[in-house]
Amino acid sequence: MTVDLPRRLAAEALGTAMLVAAVVGSGIMADRLTDDVALSLLGNTLPTGAILVVLITTLGPISGAHFNPAVTLVFGLRHEIGWHAALCYALAQLVGGIAGTVIAHAMFGLPLIELSTTVRSGAGQWIAELVASFGLVFTILAGLRFRGDAIPWLVGLYITAAYWFTASTSFANPAVAIARAFSNTFAGIRPLDVPAFILAELAGALLALALAGWLLADPQSKPEPRPAE
Repeated sequence: MTVDLPRRLAAEALGTAMLVAAVVGSGIMADRLTDDVALSLLGNTLPTGAILVVLITTLGPISGAHFNPAVTLVFGLRHEIGWHAALCYALAQLVGGIAGTVIAHAMFGLPLIELSTTVRSGAGQWIAELVASFGLVFTILAGLRFRGDAIPWLVGLYITAAYWFTASTSFANPAVAIARAFSNTFAGIRPLDVPAFILAELAGALLALALAGWLLADPQSKPEPRPAE
């Protein structure tokens, strides 16, 4: 269906807010319930994957359910969204993400904004974010090519897996990375470390776009041989 830009922006802001609230809130809850870091990470992982399935299914028909400036950039480069709308999407995602952090903190009685002190830096972390973002964008593009109806589950399952196989626990989203910098909790990231994460995420998204453009292209039909004259 065709939806006007204000409602699409509202969907992007709402979706990103709910995503970040789930990431930060589940991290706080898990950290309070157990001292086992592995169990805390599992308690953070499952709600994140689950909420992605819900949000993409319900808000995807309105805005496309990007919730991620890297994804919006890719769709802009594919000429599937205009650059004015893409910039508005990114701003809505950023505002929504920070709102999600504030909401999570309010629910758990924490200061509404609290800069994180969790260090997430180094080559391993940056490579992990490149891999996480690459995999996310490639999953979306391949899903669109072959199983558009399965994208909510594909994305939810991919992020669930990437939480555990990437060293960074798979932020894969510049808006989420910025929003998590305002949470000094289990899911936080030191503000100083955010720019490198964003660069790695954008690089991964662009690599995925380049590979998908070749790998997922329609097979070219070979011209039939012309009869000899």
